[in-house]
Amino acid sequence: MNFHGWEWFVALLGSLLVGVAKTGITGLSLLFVALFASIMPARRSTGLVLPLLMVGDVVAFLSYRRHTQWRHVWRMLPWAALGVVIGAVAMGRMDERATRLAMGAIVVGLACIHLVRRARPSNPDEVHPFWFAPLFGVMAGFTTIVSNAAGPLMVIYLLAMRLPKMEYMGTGAAFFLMLNLFKLPFMVGLGLVTRDSLVVNLALAPAVIAGTVLGRWLLGRINQRLFENIAIGLTVVAGAKMLF
Repeated sequence: MNFHGWEWFVALLGSLLVGVAKTGITGLSLLFVALFASIMPARRSTGLVLPLLMVGDVVAFLSYRRHTQWRHVWRMLPWAALGVVIGAVAMGRMDERATRLAMGAIVVGLACIHLVRRARPSNPDEVHPFWFAPLFGVMAGFTTIVSNAAGPLMVIYLLAMRLPKMEYMGTGAAFFLMLNLFKLPFMVGLGLVTRDSLVVNLALAPAVIAGTVLGRWLLGRINQRLFENIAIGLTVVAGAKMLF
């Protein structure tokens, strides 16, 4: 697996954004997925990104573990595991073109969902139906193995639970650390995490760690609405490129 000059720049930028998304601006998750898929085959990009995500997960969990609301993790995790199994079966039957189309549709669709959620007025008295956590859990598991883009689904779920900022960060960090550990054997079995891809991961891991430091610094210091608008705009463009 060899990148050329500008591709290394995109990979390093994507890795930096992985770290920032894990500890600071969670809305960036769609953008780094699209960046990696723009410089390599979509299927292989999912395997390359996973260990980078796990590096960010470990740092984020260690940073925010005191704030984890474990009841939300356990409510979602079994359903997400089911979604991973369904996604792994689907990935085993999808070729490169189908994977790229699925990733593009997921990225654009989740960006639209994110915008609709933001525009909708919040209701502090809203009661969520019994199927709310199972549905989001299965969708998150399926989406994470097909495209590593389950972040926006977890954003929607945790915001619906009305968690304060630090509890939101801690709960998301714990959930994704456990989910990605569960997902790893499936990605190895699909041939998407390989010895060659791990060598590239070693080269990119410092950028992820730098991103986690930047993300912690940015959290609470940046106009998140403006940052999200830029990230979502770039994400829609990148997702549309995968589709068309």
